[in-house]
Amino acid sequence: MQDTKLNIKKLLGARISQIRKQRGYTQMQFAEMLGISTNALGIIETGNGFLTAETLEKILFHLDLEPDELFSFGGTKSNEELYKNILKNLDIIKNDRAKLLVIEQLLKTML
Repeated sequence: MQDTKLNIKKLLGARISQIRKQRGYTQMQFAEMLGISTNALGIIETGNGFLTAETLEKILFHLDLEPDELFSFGGTKSNEELYKNILKNLDIIKNDRAKLLVIEQLLKTML
């Protein structure tokens, strides 16, 4: 039975696409580096198919990633989702001065 909230093929495909674009590779360039067709890469990135272990190893090598970095799906949320989650959590702690001070300091170091 497939859980509709978790689709590993779609999550992994989206993550590969995201990192590939961050590294500045087109789908065609990256497929060539991997030794697969652009169509095959498209199928992987859309989650409509799965990659072989050999292709996974090549992806990790060419994107200069450790496996845990590739399988970290927290980065697949949109900016809007991240923002809403932050606001929701801030609302939960709005009366906790100690936590608000920590967050204020964290933000100051980031800006």
